[in-house]
Amino acid sequence: MSMSKWFAGVAVLAVASGWSVSAWAEETAAPRSSDSVLLDGLVITGSAAGAGAVAGSATYLDAATLDVQSYADVNRILRLVPGVTLQEEDGFGLRPNIGIRGSGSDRAGRIAVMEDGILIAPAPYAAPAAYYFPRMARMSGVEVVKGPAAIKYGPLTTGGALQFFSTPVPDAQGRIGGSAELLGGSYGGLRAHGALGGWAPVTGGLQFGGLVEGLVERSDGFKDLDSGGDTGFDISDAVFKLAIRSAPGAAFPQTFELKHQRYDETSDETYLGLTLADFRDRPYRRYRGSQEDVMDVEHTTWQATHRIELTDWLDLTTVVYRTETSRAWYKLNDVLSGGALRSISAVLADPATYAEGYATLVGAPGYTSAANALRMRNNNRAYTTEGIQMVAAARFETGPFSHSLELSGRFHEDEEDRLQQDDRYQMVDGRMVLTTAGAAGSQENRVGEASARAFFIQDTIRSGRLTVNLGVRYETIDLKRTNYLLGDATRSTVLSVNRSEVDVWIPGFGVTFELTPDLLLIAGAHKGFSNPGPGSATKPETSWNYEAGLRYGNGNLAVEAIGFFTDYDNLVGVCTASTGGGCAIGAQFDGGAVEVRGLELTAAHDLGPIAGLPFAAPVSLTYTFTQAEFGTSFVSGYEPWGNVVAGYELPYLPEHQLTLTAGLRGDRWRVDGVVNYVDETRSVAGTGSIPAGRRIDSRTLLDLSGEVDLADGVAAFVQVQNVTDEVYNVAFTPAGARPGAPRLLMGGLRLKF
Repeated sequence: MSMSKWFAGVAVLAVASGWSVSAWAEETAAPRSSDSVLLDGLVITGSAAGAGAVAGSATYLDAATLDVQSYADVNRILRLVPGVTLQEEDGFGLRPNIGIRGSGSDRAGRIAVMEDGILIAPAPYAAPAAYYFPRMARMSGVEVVKGPAAIKYGPLTTGGALQFFSTPVPDAQGRIGGSAELLGGSYGGLRAHGALGGWAPVTGGLQFGGLVEGLVERSDGFKDLDSGGDTGFDISDAVFKLAIRSAPGAAFPQTFELKHQRYDETSDETYLGLTLADFRDRPYRRYRGSQEDVMDVEHTTWQATHRIELTDWLDLTTVVYRTETSRAWYKLNDVLSGGALRSISAVLADPATYAEGYATLVGAPGYTSAANALRMRNNNRAYTTEGIQMVAAARFETGPFSHSLELSGRFHEDEEDRLQQDDRYQMVDGRMVLTTAGAAGSQENRVGEASARAFFIQDTIRSGRLTVNLGVRYETIDLKRTNYLLGDATRSTVLSVNRSEVDVWIPGFGVTFELTPDLLLIAGAHKGFSNPGPGSATKPETSWNYEAGLRYGNGNLAVEAIGFFTDYDNLVGVCTASTGGGCAIGAQFDGGAVEVRGLELTAAHDLGPIAGLPFAAPVSLTYTFTQAEFGTSFVSGYEPWGNVVAGYELPYLPEHQLTLTAGLRGDRWRVDGVVNYVDETRSVAGTGSIPAGRRIDSRTLLDLSGEVDLADGVAAFVQVQNVTDEVYNVAFTPAGARPGAPRLLMGGLRLKF
């Protein structure tokens, strides 16, 4: 489907649904905020109030909440959300690993990740690993939905969905509005972010809006490369929006928005970590074997969104989208040791056995390795995603019941193109010297494709104190993998073509019952699903998921407690380099039956009025308890599982997670703190005490921020992450121990106008 056909389709749809200048009445009163209205049909919550009305577990972090700490790292933001599991990797949130309710966290490939209503992973059906991820500095809201409500998004419905909302067109009438932020800090850190836009009337009663937004982020990095050089990143991110909307009183109120985004990243990131002994000695060290590692990413988004209110009870939302992502991660893959190439994860786990390989990775001055001892892989991949989605929403009554009915259809295609090669290096006196260059496509030469048609219907039925949400999703997915002759960059020789098809019904229901005006009972169940990848022989991942709990809200006190249980028929593991390798990249493994159970607890209150303080004193608590274990025994080549015995606990799933926030807020100043505790966890499935080489120790981190208004619309801001400078290991994957970020200081100015 070409871009021209997409936008032609939108134009036809607009005309067919009544878009004409004569239908736009001329009014002078200010309309509703168009951005919130525009996405109504595509999102579940859209606001903190909306999250409180969902028949299930949902969290919405608004712009005010995000501004408190002004985190650029999504991992730190999601600590405020219960049920979310995070496996840090680089300390900056460039390549997040996010799971929900035990879904598995590697590259966030087991949850639906969205921005402004569309799937934003590079290829969400064919290859959902998040090698591109939206930057948090330009987001105005974050939504996390779990339970039966998440089946609206799909296709990954087991754990839930994560949605980001970009900066809206400023709702400034007849003038320019916007914001700017300039922060600098530790390790050459810099963030410059600005957005400018507004609305203006044009002829015929129409209003025209626009937004220009730019973001620049960089850091020299906090790791010390033995051979010298940066270990940080440079990112530029630009967004342009053009919009047009009707004035109040139009026969068919409607809004159209065109969004274009361009992202560029160069990061000196590696999969090479440290042995546990070296981590304990110098945690922020990087071996010379990673000196050539670099990641280059380019990502573009085109999105056209149209919403029309056909009547006061029926509206239609349509979104057409295309994303393109190219990424080349040139990084160390394995090393020669004992006459054979060994994975870097194996060498770091046992440096005594693989002493030759370890010596080559360290690359001490005066040391010379064998020729071709280091194998670098150019993980060169290109992704495209395109599709159209329509959502019709109707509101009506049948006797004592009121209905909010949604019908949705999505037609989607995506593709992952791998044209990769290996280069060989020799370590000579601390420097890597190229000895053999590989030909393009000589390591991997294949294309994976997915074509999906998805349909969703949901009815929210209300009667008195009872609300029932009934929904079902249908996905039919055609998968194709074409393998080409290795080294044939022209792709004139096809070795094989593998095709498969998946059809699945995904039902769900949720119930809320008003026990008192302030107390709601919540319960629900839904089917979980994750599709296999192109060329995979594994079964789809399926589960049944249940939740029940209570939600209380009275004034500035809010408390919610929800228990959940996930019963997997078949848990699927996907071999990626980020899981440690040691298996065929892209291979999928059946994990059989797995049970996950847990409790999510949140509470928020303002202690200021209680204590009689002349300023606000908000406090909040977010707690997650999780237990998960395999129900079957099996032998696996998947490194995080290994050879499993029934009763083994899942890896990278801490039992306890706790986040406490507290602040003091005056009229022109504020001070806020965040304390985050994560329990110890294991890096490989097992039971009982955790061996040191597989134990991710517990940690407690403190972040502080403060802001003071210098003048109207001008504020000074300072933030300190990891105030106590705690040293902690976040993972043994992709390869070796990896440190979390040390103490990081950022400060500067914020403007709003």
